[in-house]
Amino acid sequence: MSRLSFPRRAPGRTRTPVALAVPALLAVAFLFLPLAGILVRTSWGEVGDHLTSPGVVEALQLSLLVSFWALALSLVLGVPLAWLLARVDFPGKAFVRSLVLLPMVLPPTVGGVALLLAFGRRGLLGPWLEDTFGITLPFHTSGAVVAATFVAMPFLVISLEGALGGLRPRYEETAASLGASPVRVFATVTLPMVAPGLLAGAALTWARALGEFGATITFAGNLPGTTQTLPLQVYLLLQNSPEAATSVSLLLLVIAMAVLIALRGRWTGTPRDTAGDPNRRRNRATSPDDDTEPGTEAKAGPGREYTAAEVKEATTVDERWALHADVTGFTRLVLDAEPGTTIAVVGPNGAGKTTLLRAILGLTTRAHAELRLGALDVTALAPHRRGVAWVPQDGALFPHLSALSNTAYGLRAHGVTRAEARRTAQLWLDRLDVGHLAHRRPAQVSGGQAQRVALARALATRPRLLLLDEPLAALDQTTRARVRHTLRTHLDGFGGVCLMVTHDPVEAVSLADRVLVLDEGRVVQDAPPADVTRHPRSPWVARMLGKNAWPGTATADGLALTGGGLLVAADPLSPGTRALAIIAPEAVSVHRDRPSGSPRNVWPGTVREITASGSRLRVLITSERAPDLVAEITPQAAVELALADGVPVWTSVKATEATVVAL
Repeated sequence: MSRLSFPRRAPGRTRTPVALAVPALLAVAFLFLPLAGILVRTSWGEVGDHLTSPGVVEALQLSLLVSFWALALSLVLGVPLAWLLARVDFPGKAFVRSLVLLPMVLPPTVGGVALLLAFGRRGLLGPWLEDTFGITLPFHTSGAVVAATFVAMPFLVISLEGALGGLRPRYEETAASLGASPVRVFATVTLPMVAPGLLAGAALTWARALGEFGATITFAGNLPGTTQTLPLQVYLLLQNSPEAATSVSLLLLVIAMAVLIALRGRWTGTPRDTAGDPNRRRNRATSPDDDTEPGTEAKAGPGREYTAAEVKEATTVDERWALHADVTGFTRLVLDAEPGTTIAVVGPNGAGKTTLLRAILGLTTRAHAELRLGALDVTALAPHRRGVAWVPQDGALFPHLSALSNTAYGLRAHGVTRAEARRTAQLWLDRLDVGHLAHRRPAQVSGGQAQRVALARALATRPRLLLLDEPLAALDQTTRARVRHTLRTHLDGFGGVCLMVTHDPVEAVSLADRVLVLDEGRVVQDAPPADVTRHPRSPWVARMLGKNAWPGTATADGLALTGGGLLVAADPLSPGTRALAIIAPEAVSVHRDRPSGSPRNVWPGTVREITASGSRLRVLITSERAPDLVAEITPQAAVELALADGVPVWTSVKATEATVVAL
């Protein structure tokens, strides 16, 4: 006896509830049956005759004319409107968006009446249009175009606005920092990156304009050869020749289905950010600034190979630009730096680091920067005219451009010829050891390579000021060390000032001449890296450097801790001074029993966490008599003390090992 076998449910799939499946199937049937009616009732043998009849051909030609003009008008008016809604906050924005959506929910005949009352001969603008320009829209082909545009343009605006909303502004802001004007940014960065949303919106707009009926017949009439489009022809054929009406309806149905199948559900066309992800397929969209021939992966250079001396000479910056910035608003500081200075900007989240960079770029209202670069005051200049190049944390390479075109982008924005821009871009890529990647897209390079391309792109424009926002944060340790070396080598020859936001103490110490510490928008410390390392004046910086930091108030013996307790220090400050005690983890001794002898600071505690730090262990100890304390010991000491989570211990710190600095 054979057994009946049933297919097993795929792992991870849930069984569809019957209470939901039945109504869903009924909905599908409800939507499909009218279409099935057209297919069943079509006289297939007469379809050719019906579609080639003079009236139908004339109506089809007029429909194509009207729909394409409506699409063109929608692009001219709708694209800027979509950008405005997605990028600009202005009073009445919700009302404007409601106006955009209104034609989609308004009965078409009501829309036609509204158009008639606005542009008709007795409408608000109709008499003026007729008297001034001799334009009469009702009962004219131009009226059919206006009616189709009115009902179809919202599809373009909504689709494109969704795509623009999914495009992170950092690409446009980076392009502006490279010297591109707003119009150039829109044409060469924004539109190429939202091309899927634009194409989806355009297709839907054209299809809706092709099928428009109610507003057209109400506003423009039904005149053969003038305003009688294909949907209006179907309406007339229903009265005289139902079979022909069914054939023409089938044609419109096929066109609509073809558009939807081509879109495959991409209603909004939100751009995918493939930069930095080598596992994704690259975006093949092109831009007016991408002159890379498709399929070209051969030589990236401008025709010959350059020697290292030629590359260095061609990319050496001779100009010298000092920096003076007076920043007000959330971040408040006055910053002066000589040419060639690299300043690391550090601080906790929300300290105002990114606000400082954006204020200098002129991209935020939270803070304002009075900015002078050399002898030039650039405060009143637009971001693209300041000569301030910005490298965001992830590089923000334009995914639709090759590495070479990315690097040449700023040069082209400054008016350099295409050939010269490509030659100079190749030289900069060669200098940063990524010249062999010139014709690859960002999705085809590693994170470290992308960072070097982004740095080459910024430096190729010869900026007066270079801003780096955590340039190495997304890299692994090995790649970070290599890119850090490359960055340090180039910054040595940079003629301007470099501001670099970082959370990595190694970057701050190895790359910067000064460390600027911010907290809540104020400067806590501005000193050489060695001074900040030895005497940090911020608890956050001290912890970033791996040290214990205890705030409190100075007393005659040391420091009265904010959380309670007393720390004895060898060199106390004047009593009453707000201060910070810095204790190196290696200066903390850990004991199983209360220690005796010279230590002045002894506290009982409990081990809460043990982590490895290189060849040593870091032990977090909590106590009711002192703040949390981190000690650094050897693995052998941990074994001898039998340390583990929850084990009670004693800690001690000599008074000479506690450094107290005024805040």
